[in-house]
Amino acid sequence: MKHRIYHSTALRSNLEAYAQKLGVSLEVLTESYHWMLANEVAFEEGDEANPRVSICSVNIETRIDPPLARRFYALLRDEIPTTLVPRYGINWPTFKDRWLRAWEQCYNILINKIPSHHLRLAWLRLGGAKIGKGSAVWRTTEILGVENLVIGDDSCIAWHCQIDARAGLIIGDHVAVASHAKIIAGSHDLTAPEFWSVSAPIHIDDYAWIATGALIGHGARIGRGAVVTANTLVSKEIAPYKIVGGSGAKIMGERPHDLTYKVGGKGLFTLFY
Repeated sequence: MKHRIYHSTALRSNLEAYAQKLGVSLEVLTESYHWMLANEVAFEEGDEANPRVSICSVNIETRIDPPLARRFYALLRDEIPTTLVPRYGINWPTFKDRWLRAWEQCYNILINKIPSHHLRLAWLRLGGAKIGKGSAVWRTTEILGVENLVIGDDSCIAWHCQIDARAGLIIGDHVAVASHAKIIAGSHDLTAPEFWSVSAPIHIDDYAWIATGALIGHGARIGRGAVVTANTLVSKEIAPYKIVGGSGAKIMGERPHDLTYKVGGKGLFTLFY
């Protein structure tokens, strides 16, 4: 099984710190890490000197026999801001996951069209979303992975957006996501016959603006105050306050650093958005 979710780069350089957390020697943990790589528990891709490290995105903790590998996998898993897919069967994790998927589909089919701002947010929060004070998700926006959605204060996601939080989506304060934007936390391994899933958390920091029709891909980090202009694809880190657009999300300019505006709004008609 090679379904995987991104954890970090250069994990090898941090093995000593992990060894201290786990109370073992570096040599023992290194050996355990090599076992994880050989047995599709962890994955290294890209530059050999600075590889991207992922772990299995299906929660296989109970299937890992070596105790140290099991503990290390659990530690890495808990550092990723999402809930991994459970091993399906007759068990509580499967029941909870199926209940959450039904809850969010009910939202996407019915609840997100109801012109009541408070009812829609209450539904999302009951499904596990963490949504801060003064923030809004407007009508007709669809959400996947509701329990992994985190939105700070005074942020807004507008109409007709597609929000995929299954690998973890963390949105800061005063963030504006314009209509028809897409935030997609996963894809598939195009080189594998089995079409394995690949995913990574997405971070959108305070005061960022995602313009109409933009697509934010898995693993992206949009820095504080940065702007992704209309119809731009981003799947990388954007530095704070930079304005990016066009092919390759090239830098087009820079915003002021003393941003103080609010985007939520509390007017009469915003309650129906």
